[in-house]
Amino acid sequence: MKIYVPADSAAKALGADDVARAIIDEAARRGQEITLVRNGSRGMIWLEPLVEVETASGRTAFGPVTPKDAAALLDGTLAGLGPVESIPFFARQNRLTFARCGLIDPLSLADYEAHGGLSGLRRALAMDSAGIVQEVTNSGLRGRGGAGFPTGIKWDTVRKAQADRKYIVCNADEGDSGTFADRMIMEGDPFTLIEGMVIAGLGTGATKGFVYIRSEYPDAISVMQQAVSVARDQGLLGASVLGSGKAFDLEVRVGAGAYVCGEETSLLNSLEGKRGIVRAKPPLPALEGLFGKPTVVNNVLSLATIPVIFERGAAHYAGFGLGRSKGTMPIQIAGNVKRGGLFETAFGIPLGELVNDIAGGTATGRPVKAVQVGGPLGAYMPVSKFDTPFGYEEFDGQGGLIGHAGIVVFDDMTDMLGMARFAMEFCAVESCGKCTPCRIGAVRGVETIDRIGRGDAAAIPVLTDLCETMKDGSLCALGGFTPFPVMSALTHFPDDFARHKEAAE
Repeated sequence: MKIYVPADSAAKALGADDVARAIIDEAARRGQEITLVRNGSRGMIWLEPLVEVETASGRTAFGPVTPKDAAALLDGTLAGLGPVESIPFFARQNRLTFARCGLIDPLSLADYEAHGGLSGLRRALAMDSAGIVQEVTNSGLRGRGGAGFPTGIKWDTVRKAQADRKYIVCNADEGDSGTFADRMIMEGDPFTLIEGMVIAGLGTGATKGFVYIRSEYPDAISVMQQAVSVARDQGLLGASVLGSGKAFDLEVRVGAGAYVCGEETSLLNSLEGKRGIVRAKPPLPALEGLFGKPTVVNNVLSLATIPVIFERGAAHYAGFGLGRSKGTMPIQIAGNVKRGGLFETAFGIPLGELVNDIAGGTATGRPVKAVQVGGPLGAYMPVSKFDTPFGYEEFDGQGGLIGHAGIVVFDDMTDMLGMARFAMEFCAVESCGKCTPCRIGAVRGVETIDRIGRGDAAAIPVLTDLCETMKDGSLCALGGFTPFPVMSALTHFPDDFARHKEAAE
């Protein structure tokens, strides 16, 4: 009897470890032989711990499972959900990047290969560097970390750069509120990230890679370290990748908790052992990055998507999506929702469908008031914008941004002036201090919003002017994007700002 119990952080937070122990103990008490696999999460957090049992007709899902359910699970009397693939939330997805997550043993390279892993790398090994980069360019893949920059252009810049050493750096410093896709893929399918980084190295001429993971992800750090060790032992990493004679190796490095190190140049400073502060650009990291060498800095999801592009072809991947937003996006649904989790789908789905249909509306049952898309620096989208298709240009046209595709839902009890203040305070706390608009502007922003909260309507134009200064003058996205949540709250929810004036009077 083969049983899958997730070792994903979210599942563990909801009791997966206790469930696993209860199943093992119950099987031992009965003298029943079982194989327990600690897999990744399928992404349906409201059903975690989601346990799957392998049967002759396929895997049957049960969830949420408690330790008290162990006996019924082994008896075969516990009510099940059927195959995971038949659960509506899962069935409606286009799983490409996350196709194996929750399906395989994360640390079994044999299991990874049995489900299509390494086929993309083997294809890439038969191509030259220009062909590899062209395939990525043809796929239309854009950076999944937030900026949406075309991945092929970045790779080609590094490929053409002349240097004695080049690097691939994976930005796994996932610090945005409501985001967890990077963590999920690292904990549930780490070899796809490793394979993607190896292909990036082959395409650009880099022979060394680093995965920079935030310290708040101890499980992801552990899984990635073990996966790198397995990959090195089995010839996926090292002096001759899969016996090809081409070298690529990588290391896992742990950040120290600074949000700003999610910005690529701050991350590079941190990797070099320096203070994590933003660098002025130019020079671009693609020309002078880590240790002054040409460097590809890509997000986890960008690199983890590379294997499927090479496995199925650029045209297949580019066949999904909308306009210039090609492929799929793992959208992370959080906040006040009935069904939170990871939903991978082609670009183009309307925001309202994600919130009302996929997520099931609010957990409280109250009307949705706002949805913040793109982390703490993302704009608050009102219900009137729910017909906006999920795409980079489409969101930009509505004064928003997709970012890392985390969406956080708020009901009608939320005070949007308070949320605007939180955005400014977040920026003030997390600023690296390098540039004045961010360092000083965010502090003044909190003070100005507090004036509005005390009923001073004259402070509203001051806030607007301050946001323009931060947007135009900040060195990086931390200060430059903080005006998005602030101004969207002020623009779309003016009654929340006026209410404080009325209360003061």
